[in-house]
Amino acid sequence: MTDTEAGAPVGLPCPSCSPAEPTVHEVLSPGGQATVRCTECDHTHKTEIPEDETVAVTVVVSQDGDSFTTTMDVPAEGDVGTGEEFVVDTDEALMQVRITGIELGPENRVEEADITDVETLWTRAVDNVAVPVTLHPKDGDADQTRSLRVNVPGDYEFTVDETVEFGEEEFTVEGLHIREDAPEYRHEKLDHPGDLAYAKDLKRIYARDETLAAWSAW
Repeated sequence: MTDTEAGAPVGLPCPSCSPAEPTVHEVLSPGGQATVRCTECDHTHKTEIPEDETVAVTVVVSQDGDSFTTTMDVPAEGDVGTGEEFVVDTDEALMQVRITGIELGPENRVEEADITDVETLWTRAVDNVAVPVTLHPKDGDADQTRSLRVNVPGDYEFTVDETVEFGEEEFTVEGLHIREDAPEYRHEKLDHPGDLAYAKDLKRIYARDETLAAWSAW
């Protein structure tokens, strides 16, 4: 039986106006024999609400070099594709992830598949991410570049030609290198003023160091 809550809409045949085809019903009282009301003719009746079919899928989640594996029950309908995002809700974690690989079997990876054919979903956490940043000094001396990582929400926006601060670090964004799994970007590298990308879509940021003490040792 399903745990459909009171007030939830469900598709069911109506014995009064549509015994052969489902219509939208409102659940008045959930339970083994739920009380429902047809929204087409207002007929109220008791019926068993079938539970949605699910399939168990192995999900591998990677985040900042670490990973864990879990199993999720997902609706047994529709397809999935790389780049899509969903929420992993298990005892191990509750996080937003993006699909980076779909495995149907050993050494059999595809870009898209029916969910019932999927053995493993390889994913990357995108709700909070660590973005690598390559900084060069204002004078342009390439020998004095340095690197750091900034930890931000996945939806944090970085914009070319914008100066940002993270603690004691300050830098002006000059280029954004987009990840291969990021959707809807026209180019792999963005370097025009005003170009924008979300942190979860970035492979690396190239920037000019604006930190006053950054090069005091040189």
